[in-house]
Amino acid sequence: MTPAISFAHLFRLSDDIGLFEHALGSVPRREYGYCVDDVARGLVVLSREPSPPLDLIRLLQLYLDFVLAAQAPDGRVVNRRDTEGRWRDDPELGDCWGRALWGLGTAAALAPTHRLRALARAGFHASATRRSPWPRAMTFAALGAGELLLAHPDDGSARALLADAVTAIGPIGDDPGWPWPEPTLRYANAAVPEALILAGMCLSDRTARADGLRLLAWLLHVETRGGTLSPTPVGGRRPRGDPRPGFDQQPIEAAAIADACARAHAATSQHRWLTGLRQAHGWFLGENDASTPLVDTTTGGCHDGLEPGGRNANQGAESALALLSTEQHARRLLAPSTP
Repeated sequence: MTPAISFAHLFRLSDDIGLFEHALGSVPRREYGYCVDDVARGLVVLSREPSPPLDLIRLLQLYLDFVLAAQAPDGRVVNRRDTEGRWRDDPELGDCWGRALWGLGTAAALAPTHRLRALARAGFHASATRRSPWPRAMTFAALGAGELLLAHPDDGSARALLADAVTAIGPIGDDPGWPWPEPTLRYANAAVPEALILAGMCLSDRTARADGLRLLAWLLHVETRGGTLSPTPVGGRRPRGDPRPGFDQQPIEAAAIADACARAHAATSQHRWLTGLRQAHGWFLGENDASTPLVDTTTGGCHDGLEPGGRNANQGAESALALLSTEQHARRLLAPSTP
């Protein structure tokens, strides 16, 4: 049974500036401040929520303002901010830039009001002129470009960014044992096939679509153990020699699988992808290598990692958003239909 989605912990981690990155248990660790990486993820999740109540719309506005404030005039993005509202590092084109575009593109397509969508689209265009030298940052940016194109197929800026992201990801390998376009599996791995699938949907790129579906099928095979999702641990996974299962497993991996499987289902209508989504959702509920639930039904949060003997006690922003995102997909695609 799919549990009711609770945003209680997200509100607990948020104040009038942004979303605290870390928590000690379920208590925000204010001393570590905020980062665009997490706030942009929050923007994605809140934009996806159907018919959000006023308090969630206000939180979405807060997150959108945070991401827009992080943009430099040249389109680069500053990641870290302290509780005094001061930005703590220099503008860059790394993952925070890619995730900012993911959040802005998603909000531009799905936010609940015309004003919020227009603000997000303008912000997207301000940073979409840039290109990152890092393929994973381009992958995250592609997810925002694809969402925007699904809503606005004539958006030339989003189209160019998505096409360049496909090039940045590079061709997949011929070795059926390791077709992955990188020497190791790293983090949020399923974002890579999802970006390719989106390119197939939005750019009519049949090769990208086929490559994305093939990579996702392979990744599900590699990250499944005895019918249970067994994600790549925080240290990564190489083609050979790494112990199985690997720990520390983190919620971002299961959430990326859920995102990609939902996207593959949208692209193909094939039921097989719902199996992957069900396994990703089950991972949070205790269907995992430690038989331990990551969901905290008391707080509405999610534990930060799965260890051999249990779970990390802390409940930070990345984990909370990974759970919420996966629950959104499960509610939409796995919940039993009513007569």
